[in-house]
Amino acid sequence: MIKYTDYDEAIIGPASIWRESTQVSVLVYDAEKIRDILIKRDGMLHEEAREFIEFNIEGGYLGIETPVLVWPNDIWDES
Repeated sequence: MIKYTDYDEAIIGPASIWRESTQVSVLVYDAEKIRDILIKRDGMLHEEAREFIEFNIEGGYLGIETPVLVWPNDIWDES
């Protein structure tokens, strides 16, 4: 399984999913916790952190074992 560096606190757990006609195990991350890490650690604003996640994490495909991100509460409009 591929693991993102510096976001261990945001790991929800493993999941078994189908990608490219193959069943694989991937890590599932809480994107809101990643956002909180970016805000605290890097001093980003909510919108900056969301944009960073969308472009640099969600937008990056690392192969069939690319982790999955979920937004449990999707607080896109909150600041």
